[in-house]
Amino acid sequence: MKTNSKTYFVLSVLLIGFIYVGTAQTRYRTTTTSNKTKTVTRSTPNRVSSKRVVYKTPVKKVVSVRTVPNKKVVKYQGQNYYYSNNKFYTSSRGRYIVIAPKIGFRINTLPTNYSRAYFNNVSYYNVSGTFYSQIGTEYEVVEPEIGTIVYELPDDYEKVTVDGQTYYEYANILYEKVQINGTRAYEVVGIIDME
Repeated sequence: MKTNSKTYFVLSVLLIGFIYVGTAQTRYRTTTTSNKTKTVTRSTPNRVSSKRVVYKTPVKKVVSVRTVPNKKVVKYQGQNYYYSNNKFYTSSRGRYIVIAPKIGFRINTLPTNYSRAYFNNVSYYNVSGTFYSQIGTEYEVVEPEIGTIVYELPDDYEKVTVDGQTYYEYANILYEKVQINGTRAYEVVGIIDME
């Protein structure tokens, strides 16, 4: 009888351990509304195939301009980019289109409108939704770590759904709206892998 009790006890402990490990990768959010607490279980997307991302607006309107005043030419991998009005542009058919710089893109001086973001002892410079990290005397465009918090998104972010959950996307970075000390913020929850 004692052997059976010990066996059931050990099996119960192992079962609880497996359940705990199985839910360790699940994020729990607690929201309070009129004195009731509700816990929502949601998996964080992390790296997401572009095939799983559904945009609320299927076709993005591309806005182009004929001229860019006071533009500064920035060369990257043999291609000219143009910087003006705190935005980067590329040239196409004699017009200029606003773009987000790609990972690895480097500049010597940060735009004046940057904000700082910190996560896991890593310091980022966020300029209109693009994250830079200082490498020597230059600033390189990098992917932010999952969990990095920003307090505002660029004007041209898009709403998307991944597996039925709604997120905000800009430059292939997925954000989720969160509250920090009563202030609205956005947490980096995933990166879209283009396929």
